[in-house]
Amino acid sequence: MESESSEPTRIMVAVNESSVKGYPHPSISSRTAFEWTLAKLVRSNAAGFHLLFLHVQVPDEDAFEDMDSIYASPEDFHNIKERDRIRGLHLLEYFFGRTHQYGISCEAWIRSGDPKEVICNEVKRVRPDLLVVGSRGLGPFQRVFVGTVSEFCVKHAECPVITIKRKPDEIPQDPVDD
Repeated sequence: MESESSEPTRIMVAVNESSVKGYPHPSISSRTAFEWTLAKLVRSNAAGFHLLFLHVQVPDEDAFEDMDSIYASPEDFHNIKERDRIRGLHLLEYFFGRTHQYGISCEAWIRSGDPKEVICNEVKRVRPDLLVVGSRGLGPFQRVFVGTVSEFCVKHAECPVITIKRKPDEIPQDPVDD
């Protein structure tokens, strides 16, 4: 049995924005994974855990859908990067605020790139005790087109991985949405 002065369990939670227009910032999968972590792992032992929130921003290929990208200026690129950064900070603010309500220590950061690769690289760099990721619970047909971050992380992350599926009553009409 470890002493009470032992280090807290470090849990990395990968979080992302909702793809459902008009939906509050966190995706259903992220919020479900976070709530599960609080309810089933942390419970009333706030001091025993340290949460690490990682948000991976996917470079936005559709950023110029409202303008002709041939004429995009450096200012346009800067404005898009700034908009994405602000949205990422708002997303992390949601999780940060909820975590502090429970008195749990945490830290959060944003990276950019392919979520599968970035999450596994960050696990290697930060070395959490556990990674928690949300899963949309897509069937084999949908997975072919979407690819799943959670399955990749289970295979490649250098720590135990828990994937949390969305609750059946929270699945949008198109399960690919989140």
